[in-house]
Amino acid sequence: MTRMLRRVIVALGCALIVLLHNPIAAPAHPMRATSVVLDVGETVIAAEFSIPAADFAEASGIDVDLRPRLSSENSVAITNYMRDHLRPATPDGVPWTVHIDDPRLDYTNRAATGSYKELVVPAVLTPPANVDMRRFVLGYDAVVREVATHIAIVSVRQDWRAGRVGADEAKQVGVIRMDADSMTVPSLLVDLTEGGAWRGFLAMVELGGHHILEGADHLLFLFTLLLPAVLIARSGRWHPDNRGRRAVRHILAVTIAFTVGHSVALVVSALSRVELPARPIETLIAVTILIGGAHAIRPLFPGREALVAGLFGLVHGMAFSFTLAELNLSTGQLALSVLGFNLGIEAVQLLLVALALPPLLVLATTRAQPFLRVGGALLVIVAALGWACDRIGFANPIAVAADQVGAVILPIVITSSILAVTLSVVRALRQRISITAVGVADS
Repeated sequence: MTRMLRRVIVALGCALIVLLHNPIAAPAHPMRATSVVLDVGETVIAAEFSIPAADFAEASGIDVDLRPRLSSENSVAITNYMRDHLRPATPDGVPWTVHIDDPRLDYTNRAATGSYKELVVPAVLTPPANVDMRRFVLGYDAVVREVATHIAIVSVRQDWRAGRVGADEAKQVGVIRMDADSMTVPSLLVDLTEGGAWRGFLAMVELGGHHILEGADHLLFLFTLLLPAVLIARSGRWHPDNRGRRAVRHILAVTIAFTVGHSVALVVSALSRVELPARPIETLIAVTILIGGAHAIRPLFPGREALVAGLFGLVHGMAFSFTLAELNLSTGQLALSVLGFNLGIEAVQLLLVALALPPLLVLATTRAQPFLRVGGALLVIVAALGWACDRIGFANPIAVAADQVGAVILPIVITSSILAVTLSVVRALRQRISITAVGVADS
């Protein structure tokens, strides 16, 4: 071992000893940061500043950390302070208009820093007329200037033109921090020039597909109305009827009627921007599922499933519009979004219906059909009752379990379809072999 290598080993050992015996060598707690979340509209940008209350109090001198709620004097002082330290502008320095909404206190819990109180300040940033609002500088030093170790993490949560709609996590676009050399806080250039109407449209198609896959209530309602496709009502009871053409006609009629119903309601409620009460609509959806489940056990409206699907589809379409209302889109964006969202719903819906047809046809020819149909319908009824109770204010584990069904519906339908097709092929091969064997025996 050379002398130089021994010196390196000794130096590393000494450094390790110092680190182990000197707790100041590393920070005891990770630093908390301000979170700046942007929702980019067509004419304005909504911003939400989530600031650690202790750091804000230290920087501003406004007592917010020790208070359970904000007084009117606190709110005014916070608004004035934020307005003085928030300076969005065009790249060549033309200032934007800033409107600060009512601040509030909240609690957050992060893995790295634990639970702490934070000040949430909503703001609306409006660019000057005839200015490209998708490229601007964000000047912000509310806490960063006074607390040198503090940073502000800027992210975009919603941006229709960039295809960010209904995203679970915001996309980070930059960090605002103190420059150690100049001891100033440089503005952050936010560049959102990439994107366009086509990207927003495709994002809405994808959102519609995800929405129908995750909407267990919508899918269960549709499937309950598809069950009579392989059944025929006689004397108030269901009997097997595995005629393929009739089943296809029935499924197409129900699917198209449901599509027309929810499409009309979606377009009218979304484009008219009517604010519908969510709880009654969601409760009515649970009632439609309950009726569909009961119809699968005993025929309540035999031969009129398409009419019922269209009428009940109106209710389901109103619920679909809630997703679009949360995006706060302009009229032009909303029109494209309605089309894309609906296309996504229909594409996934037709795929699931096509996959469900083979199992239904195979099921109609088995002795287990009544037991599986009634058992499945009873489970649907129980789920509907759980949802109805939950949506009128009585939380229950049945509703929680039913909400999770959406994650497994697609695998179940695909598996059932593969098994049904396989069974049909095996039956056809056996029949052909049997006919061949009889022919050979006769000869």
